[in-house]
Parts: sequence; C-alpha cells; structure tokens
Amino acid sequence: MSQVEIQGVFIGKAEDIGGGLSCARRKQRVDHRLWLWPQGLGQDEQGDARFHGGPERALHHYPAEHYAYWQALYPALSWPLASFAENLSSRGLTEEQVCIGDIFRWGDVLLQVSQPRSPCYRLNRLGAHPELAQVVQDSGRCGWFYRVLKPGFVSAENSFELVQRSYPSLSVAQALHHFYHFPMERAGLQQLQLCPALSARWREAAAQRLRTGRLEDWSARLQGLPLEGALAREGLRYA
Repeated sequence: MSQVEIQGVFIGKAEDIGGGLSCARRKQRVDHRLWLWPQGLGQDEQGDARFHGGPERALHHYPAEHYAYWQALYPALSWPLASFAENLSSRGLTEEQVCIGDIFRWGDVLLQVSQPRSPCYRLNRLGAHPELAQVVQDSGRCGWFYRVLKPGFVSAENSFELVQRSYPSLSVAQALHHFYHFPMERAGLQQLQLCPALSARWREAAAQRLRTGRLEDWSARLQGLPLEGALAREGLRYA
C-alpha cells in the first residue's frame, strides 16, 4: 500500500435543499484539529440521522483520485474536494486497496472500515446529473465509512496508516461488486453475510436476499420519493 496523503478534512451543517429535504453536503475544510467521536467528527451534521451517520458510518472517506474521473465525465462543472460530502479526502487509497474490517491509525484514533457508501438521491441535487447517485453506484467510486474504535483528536497533519487487515479477500470494491453489480450471486452474498466486520445493515440485506431470492427495491434510495417520510418504511432498501 502506498503512503496515504490526506488532502483535506471537512465538516458541514445540515441545510435545506428544497422539497422538504435537508442535507449536509456543503462540507467546509477544517485546518485545526477536531475530536472524532464514535458518532462522528467534531460538529459535523447529517441531513437525516435515520439514514446517515451513526456509529457504523461515523466518518466518510472519499479518494481524491476520483475527482479526475468526475471532471472528465462532467467537464462543464467544478469538482472541488468534498463535492461528495466526504469528511476525509486522501490520495493513496481507493476502493480496490481498502478492505472491510481494515483498521487504520489516524493520529491517536483507531478507525475500522465498516461498509462502502450507498449513494443516495441527495447526490442528484448537486446539479451534475439528475441520476448522479445511480452513476456513482455503477462506477464503484462510492468511498467508504468507518466506525471509531478509539476516539481522539485528529487533523489533516496527522499520519494515516493501516495497522491491521483481517479480511484481505473482501475489498471495498469487491463488496460493492457483490452488493450492487451482481446483487443476487449467492457466493458473493454469502461472503458479505459471513464477514463480521461488515455493518449489520449490509449483512442483513445480504441474508435477506439469500433467504427470499429477491432483490430489494433501490428506487427510494437512488431517486427519492414525493414524501421523504416514506423512506422510513423502506428498511433494508436504504442500507
């Protein structure tokens, strides 16, 4: 694994994006150190705590390398860091190089990779494309989330290094492949279900597909609904 270079640390406040929806997509760069809690970074906010944030999605990491792809795909738009509302941007790590359950040391903090990001319809409000969430999901450039094993202060100046890898056969890219690209392939679903480091939501979704032989409806997550409250009834569809 190459040396990881942190490009920025970002937090944001929830704001109204229209249609009765809120989102903390406008993350701002923070140059001073912040306390990383088990629930998240500093005073970072989430637009909807039902589906974002929490102990299994305390920190969102997005590779800075991906922005060249988005700039080429949508050249008329500007793609600054944090365009995907990430908390942490870096070079030297991509979905292919990070595995579920990996433990990283960032300053005094210990983080564990818990799941890939599931793109949702709020990305469509970025103005790039009305189906950007679907495009992100199809591309596999989703980033990933961490749970916090040991809280503490962090900053962009701290080193970021891998200290333990327990599941080398399940990269974040492979998890996305199993979950989204070949979502009913039994061997892949079994691998997801049996990985204890993967978040409970993803393991439960994999187990449900194996049990029922049916794929859950992703339309609420990817496209949104007229009444956002209906998402509360979507359950595993919003993993």
